[in-house]
Amino acid sequence: MKGIILAGGTGSRLYPLTKVTNKHLLPVYNKPMIYYPLFTLKEAGITNVLIVSGKGHAGDFLELLGSGARLGMRISYEVQEEAGGIAQALSLCEDFANNEKIVVILGDNIFENSIADAVNEFKVQPRGAQVFLKEVKNPESYGVAELDGDIIKTIIEKPTAPASNMAVTGLYMYDPQVFDVIKGLSPSQRNELEITDVNNYYLDQKTLSYSIIDGFWGDSGESFDSLMDASGLIRNSRLGDLGNNLEITSSRYAAGIDNKKPIEASQESIKSLFS
Repeated sequence: MKGIILAGGTGSRLYPLTKVTNKHLLPVYNKPMIYYPLFTLKEAGITNVLIVSGKGHAGDFLELLGSGARLGMRISYEVQEEAGGIAQALSLCEDFANNEKIVVILGDNIFENSIADAVNEFKVQPRGAQVFLKEVKNPESYGVAELDGDIIKTIIEKPTAPASNMAVTGLYMYDPQVFDVIKGLSPSQRNELEITDVNNYYLDQKTLSYSIIDGFWGDSGESFDSLMDASGLIRNSRLGDLGNNLEITSSRYAAGIDNKKPIEASQESIKSLFS
């Protein structure tokens, strides 16, 4: 499988920090934000990755990451000329995918634990898509999945009366037909091609499955507070030992999240925002 990181957008919610650089290159604890989705993919065994960025700062990704060889990866680049939604950005990746299954992750989403098991299971599925869910305290701010046992009944974007607390995170897996699905979409009221519409297509076809995320999930590009909160979460997790080569460099968390160092009450409060 191949990996795709969507790292476009104007970053208006983090202005003026984003006036001079892409938000996905801002520091989150001690690494650029883009390092964390790259690590998520690498740890799952996905080392052939395409980064889609907006124009203006695309060269900054190349300056930071190069070919990916130093990270044990192969990194390619694509430019989204103008904002058109997550699905529109994904549509630019069809040639790169080359009829293979893909894992797609938003460049500002940070996941504490490995997704390797889910990826390996998806590899052997004949067709379909998979989303990753996380229980949150403010589901009205996200796409929300209504569950019926092992089945997703509906996904509604930012509902006023959420049917559950299960948010759809910015992590998805798709079979090769996803690009045909996108070609059949109509723009939303925001004049964008919405990833929720893509997921709902698979839902209607009864080929959409889900996994529930263990550990924390942070959307570090949502606001200045979320950027700061993500740094606190990372500092007190195994991701705080992520090395410059995208390897965990210390054994402090080698046995998993149960061996975390004690954290202060203020950090417990931060973590509760994402649990």
